[in-house]
Amino acid sequence: MAKVRILPDRVANQIAAGEVIERPAAVVKELVENALDAGATRIEVEFRHGGRSLMRIEDNGSGMTRDDALLALERHATSKIAEAADLDRLHSFGFRGEALPSIASVSRFELQTRVADSDVGTEILINGGKFVHVRDCGRPVGTRMEVTHLFNSVPARRKFLKTDATEAAHIVHCVRLYALASPQVAFTLIEDGRVIFRSPECSTLAERVTEIFGQQIADSLIAIESVEPGSKLSGLIGRPGVGRATRHEMIVFVNGRPVDSRTLNYALIESYHESLPKGRYPLAFVFFECDPAAVDVNVHPAKREVRFRSEPQVRGFVIRSVLQRLRELGAPVVPVVEAKAIRPGEAVTLPAGLAPLVVPAPVPRFFAAPIPAPIRAAIAVPVATASPQPPVASELSDREARHEISMSSWRFIGLAHGSYALFETSAGLVLLDRRAAHERIWFDRLVAQFTSGSVPSQRLLLPIPLEIDPIAAALLIDRTKFLCGHGFEIGEFGRNFFRIEAVPTWMEPADAEPFVRDVLGALREGRLPEGNLALAREELARISAAKAIRLPTAPAEAALRALVAELFATRTPLTSPSGRPTFIELNHGELARRFQK
Repeated sequence: MAKVRILPDRVANQIAAGEVIERPAAVVKELVENALDAGATRIEVEFRHGGRSLMRIEDNGSGMTRDDALLALERHATSKIAEAADLDRLHSFGFRGEALPSIASVSRFELQTRVADSDVGTEILINGGKFVHVRDCGRPVGTRMEVTHLFNSVPARRKFLKTDATEAAHIVHCVRLYALASPQVAFTLIEDGRVIFRSPECSTLAERVTEIFGQQIADSLIAIESVEPGSKLSGLIGRPGVGRATRHEMIVFVNGRPVDSRTLNYALIESYHESLPKGRYPLAFVFFECDPAAVDVNVHPAKREVRFRSEPQVRGFVIRSVLQRLRELGAPVVPVVEAKAIRPGEAVTLPAGLAPLVVPAPVPRFFAAPIPAPIRAAIAVPVATASPQPPVASELSDREARHEISMSSWRFIGLAHGSYALFETSAGLVLLDRRAAHERIWFDRLVAQFTSGSVPSQRLLLPIPLEIDPIAAALLIDRTKFLCGHGFEIGEFGRNFFRIEAVPTWMEPADAEPFVRDVLGALREGRLPEGNLALAREELARISAAKAIRLPTAPAEAALRALVAELFATRTPLTSPSGRPTFIELNHGELARRFQK
């Protein structure tokens, strides 16, 4: 039986490094936080090969004496707190005292520092947790930390790192977060000897957002500031109607610290539920300030998550503040275009001469396979399509068993709420969701085009500029060939700047930029896997189908009959690509039961 023993400090530091130092960007995060805590007004970050070979962070902060520098490399040594009660009044980024010894244990770590009242600085070199030397050096006031050969003492960890481009994108994103958190601090970021961005001290957050994220995003933001006892919300939020497919541009800060807060994120999303379509997320760069005792930042090893003492109160305050600011704009609310099933008690407007139909509870049941015989027979004969492109020749499992019977047994009644086509059939009443039906038809059509490699494309007279963040840029560069094989032509035009020069014929040019951003969001979430081309094409078709739809406001009866015929020519006509039903039926028995006959 093994005996219990105390681990050596070197092993303990390497274990701690596994929690704190996940990737090169985590090293940059910890060292930039130290620089900000030291009162720096100028920070320079340099890295090479995605941070594998070099990371250098230099600042003009207060610096450290030799004794403090040596002590800072010990575990749980910090100048930020002295007792447990200090955790309730934190005003600094760091406080655990684990970052420096953890970094030094898994790399070649060099520290140079000097305080203002000393004529010489101190240089400390540690390689894989072992002290190499401590000596005097000449340098200006401040601190310079250089990390090379990351994970040299734990080579297994190096195998889990991504490509240099991906790791570099995470470092750039991290530095940008802290540049946003501290607009009053000048930041310089250098990659492989090339300056990525150099931002001087900014007087406002809007200036820093413009410099980092570009004028396109800055122009779509509005300022917000709201104060209640114990809480303050400030920053920039997106205008109504400006949304993204993912939450990656919804950035929140709590007491100046960039965090991932479910409470704040969901409060922002809920605030925009009437201003953005379902499934879209707002742009936001917001700062939430409260009493340090009201928030716990000691939840996650990397301090990315926080927990509020009164989360309902925080959530309510944010929602009230954002809604009030949106209402002040007086901008029209963007309608939610997502189709939905008719709810119990909801009136359905029918053509003139017919009384409104109210669907009583419970909700009508959805069709389940197999397709009912009357519908299967009614759509057997192809009808001339009103679509600009021919339908996809898909095979139904029971196509051979169907008989050629005319659709004359379906009597078109009218449109309800502009989204639902009502038909009277020999079996009862059918309500067809036009949008869901179009999505299914376009999905099958696009999958067929993507699979055959015959995606028609149109060149744009004026290329569409696209400015994105570094992580999205790295993903776009990696998958440019994939997109170009599906009707797009996208060229790199500078650092994190691209031009859309051609789009598929089914896409309106105005939709190109938001569509590419949606695809990049799917890439970041892993919904377009590189190793499975078929799944990637299906997901791309699913995203594309929603953009390809152009619903006429008052379609003719012939067009709606053609829509039904085209729908049942697809592989799975019962549901849309997102899993919503394309139609529901109220048969005679169900109608009689609801009217208690």
